[in-house]
Amino acid sequence: MSRLAGKTALVTGAGTGIGRAVAERFAREGARVVIADRDAAAAADAVAAIGDAARAAVLDISDEASVEAAFIELAEAGWAPDTVVANAGVQLFGQDAAAADLDLDVWKRTIDINLTGTFLTVKHAVRTMLAAGVGGSIILTGSPTGLNGEGKDFTAYSASKAGIHGLARTVAAAYADRGIRVNTVVPAYTETSLVTTITTDPAARAAIIGRIPLGRAGSPADVEGIMVFLASDDGEFATGSLFAVDGGMTTL
Repeated sequence: MSRLAGKTALVTGAGTGIGRAVAERFAREGARVVIADRDAAAAADAVAAIGDAARAAVLDISDEASVEAAFIELAEAGWAPDTVVANAGVQLFGQDAAAADLDLDVWKRTIDINLTGTFLTVKHAVRTMLAAGVGGSIILTGSPTGLNGEGKDFTAYSASKAGIHGLARTVAAAYADRGIRVNTVVPAYTETSLVTTITTDPAARAAIIGRIPLGRAGSPADVEGIMVFLASDDGEFATGSLFAVDGGMTTL
């Protein structure tokens, strides 16, 4: 498979979960892949699994200096990305809550990482692509919680994901004339290390899966294909859109 031959992709949160699965799939499709993660050990492990087509970038997406330095270093090394997947995020189980019960510090931490961190990733991805002058594809990871009230007990997380959906449309409109495409992929409940609180609670897990028409949880592999499409030349006319890969969850 070589749908991404000649492309260089950066994936945030690529040390584990959806990010790692997407990075590994991109590499199998012929791309060079930057494994961007706060966890240096996880990033190194992912690079070792992929091989010479990968390199690590240890960064904190909520810190602009860290994000900017990473993009500059990659450009200087000949690894300036033309595809960026802004996937890193947090969901603070046991801390996020309904609005009247939500601690301000939990709100700020969630917004700082999920929304501000995505914005900073997008900002410096756009700057890098503009400098190269050849356009590119930016893909954001959204959530049904930002669309249909799935997150009634996750006020901060839901708000951060709704903000990401709006950010994608705005950036897509601003840079379409320069060949930069921006889209959002909306997975369903996906079983990764981010949601162990649910996966280890049979009742909570069953309640969520019961709202998915296809009758099962999502896996990281379920979102690889749509991200390959959006990163590839096959997706060159897609921008400013939401692509739900959620087993029908957002159709209810």
